[in-house]
Amino acid sequence: MLSIAAKVPEIITRRPPRETEMSLYTLPIRPPYPIITCRVSPSPSPTVASPPPAPPSLLPLTTSATAVPSLTCALQCPHFESCSGCTHEFNLHRPVIVDEASNFFKSLGVSDFTFDSCRLWGWRCRAKLAVRGLSENPLIGLYEEGSHNVVDIPQCKAHHPNINAAVELLRKGIRELNIEPYDEDEGTGDLRYVQMAVTTYNTALPAIQRYRNGTVQVSLVWNSRNEKSSNSDKLNALANFLWRNAGSRSSLHLIHSVWANFQTSTNNIIFGNRWRHLLGERDFWEHVGGIDISLDPSSFGQANTRAFDNLLRKLHKYVPFGASVADLYAGAGVIGLSLAATKKSVKCIEINKESRTSFEKSIDRLPKSIEGSIRWHNADTSIDPLSWLVGSDVIVVDPPRKGLDTSLIDALRTISSHKLKPSLKGSSSNIKEEKRPWVLREMERAKEASVQVGRETISGDPQSLPETLIYISCGWESFKEDCKALLTNKSWRLEKAHGFSFFPGTQSIEVLAVFKRSLKKKKTGKKKKKQG
Repeated sequence: MLSIAAKVPEIITRRPPRETEMSLYTLPIRPPYPIITCRVSPSPSPTVASPPPAPPSLLPLTTSATAVPSLTCALQCPHFESCSGCTHEFNLHRPVIVDEASNFFKSLGVSDFTFDSCRLWGWRCRAKLAVRGLSENPLIGLYEEGSHNVVDIPQCKAHHPNINAAVELLRKGIRELNIEPYDEDEGTGDLRYVQMAVTTYNTALPAIQRYRNGTVQVSLVWNSRNEKSSNSDKLNALANFLWRNAGSRSSLHLIHSVWANFQTSTNNIIFGNRWRHLLGERDFWEHVGGIDISLDPSSFGQANTRAFDNLLRKLHKYVPFGASVADLYAGAGVIGLSLAATKKSVKCIEINKESRTSFEKSIDRLPKSIEGSIRWHNADTSIDPLSWLVGSDVIVVDPPRKGLDTSLIDALRTISSHKLKPSLKGSSSNIKEEKRPWVLREMERAKEASVQVGRETISGDPQSLPETLIYISCGWESFKEDCKALLTNKSWRLEKAHGFSFFPGTQSIEVLAVFKRSLKKKKTGKKKKKQG
């Protein structure tokens, strides 16, 4: 799922891959981390060809300059056999699913499907890790497949190297301060999970150095109700340890900020509802899609920042200048905001109210020259979805892994037969026409919880129907089902499709698909002459 914002609570049983670690105490500086980027279009045959050898300067640190070609795009991770994050070791640049996707789109008439493998190592800029074991030997990593046994992954090849360095520092703090890792069976302990998020946004550095020198926002999930609990002294001591050793005033500026989340639930949900900023910068910024984006630690953020940026830049090519855009499942509105500079109006619809704060901070960084209207609505896309479609030229959807809501698919399938009403959504006359109480409540809630930026802009035809649908998918199986449903009655046709590797080392694919609405041909009005 591609937008950056809070969506649904994430549980530890749903977990993507992770990354390499550099020891913070054996190296005077954080070492450079070479990364290979491969862009691959579909091959004519299902067989996957071996990639050409990479130049020695681009090889992983653990690979010699004489490495055979078959290893140049190999994972080479010491945790592969035990960690559940990655599922295959070789040909990271072209997972098997790429051929399946290429064949699928070819069967639907799209023969120019492309695939961007992006970064193959050190790509993960956001990781949620379980903390278990003993204070003298903490385990910080992922669950072993099919169990709740934590696998320690200090040298994960997927993580941004600074995540591994921050994990090593955290491990040292746990040992020195006698922090007790969480015990699931007993419900005891201090530290349950940690979230590490890297920001590569640092305008003080040349652009080419920003990714490598990213700093880490550390969120400690603490086993207590709030900051006044009996073990709060340990929490503050651990936060101070991290900041003293790697904060902005230390010789090694590794830590961006330290946050605490308080969670006492016995279920698998990682985060509780209560957050507290402890040390460092409060605002966490990233630059994607040509704009600055603010992210709270509770917000959903793409783990693969660079791949997401590539996708956004590709998406921009399919949205006409001056178009009116509706961004559904918008999160904090990253996609919509990235389109705002060249579009007439953008409306973002998101069910999670926590995303509003990030949206409001992000819009303050937009260029003052933007003349259009940008709106964010706290609303459920599945309730009366047609009301969000009407008046937009382009619809962008970025649903969760389960795919589009059934009600939205139905609205898209039947939109060509929609009979336009004389009034706009939100007008008093239109609200009076609507009789369903749950829809009325949702419309009122969306209106009250909306954010308006810029001048109110009305498109040339406020009740026009969208002609373009851009579907961003993180769930390949659900996308195939939704795609078939949209094409079944020929209301839409598939025009373009692109794939992106957001999780190298796994059989997953992020899809950007462009659909065009099939317009009914107008009757000429000419009558056939009767033959006498």
